[in-house]
Amino acid sequence: MAARRVLVVEDDSAIRRGIVDALRFEGYEVLEAGVREEGQRIAERTPVDLVLLDLVLPDGDGLDLLKAVRKSRPTLPVIILTARGQEEDRVMGLKLGADDYVVKPFSVRELLARAGAVLRRSAERPTGAAHVEFPGGHFVVERRELTFDDGSRMDLSEREAEALRYLGENAGRAISREELLERVWHLPARSVQTRTVDMTMARLREKLRDDSTEPRVILTVRGKGYMFSAPGSAR
Repeated sequence: MAARRVLVVEDDSAIRRGIVDALRFEGYEVLEAGVREEGQRIAERTPVDLVLLDLVLPDGDGLDLLKAVRKSRPTLPVIILTARGQEEDRVMGLKLGADDYVVKPFSVRELLARAGAVLRRSAERPTGAAHVEFPGGHFVVERRELTFDDGSRMDLSEREAEALRYLGENAGRAISREELLERVWHLPARSVQTRTVDMTMARLREKLRDDSTEPRVILTVRGKGYMFSAPGSAR
C-alpha cells in the first residue's frame, strides 16, 4: 500500500522539521511549506491525504488558506496547529471545516495520534446508512453533502459527516459526548476535551439550518449528550 501523503504548512523551520521527521519516521510521505502561498499551491495541485496547517503564516492568515482549500477540495482532511491563546482562531478554524486542532506546544505522540485517527476516518467508506433525512432536506453520506428541499447544497467536513452519520444511525437515542469521541473521533474520551464535540455539533446545526435556540434536528439532552430527533430517518 502506498504511503499516505501529508502536507505540513508551518513557518517555524524548527517546528516544521520536527513534525516532518516524526511523520517520515512513521512511514508517511511528507511535503512541506513555510508560507501560505506555497502551501495553498501544493494543497490544490498535488494529491495529499492530510494537511497540518499553522494558522499564523508570514504571508497571510492560515484561515484564508483553509477557506481556499475547502473550496477546491471540500473533503480533504485538515488539522490546524494553534498557539495556546488562540481560542478564537481555533473556533473559527473548526467552523470553516477543519477536522481537528492541536495546541502548541504539543507532543509528537499526540500529533501522530490525531493525524492517524483523521486518516483512518478518511480511508473508511461508510458502511451504514446511505442517506439521513432531516426536516427540510437529506444528507448523502458517501458524498458528505447536505441537499435541501429548495435545491441548495452544502458540503460537510470529514468529521462533521461522520458525526451526522453516527447520530442519524442512532436517531432517537441520546448519545454521550464520550461515546461520540470514541466512535467518531476514534480516540479515548479522556484524551480530548468534550468541547470539541460541542463545537462540532454547533457547526452541524448551523449547516443543517437548525435553530440553535430551539433545535429540531440535533437536540441537547441535559446530562446525557446529543440526540438526532428524527427516528427512522437513516437508510
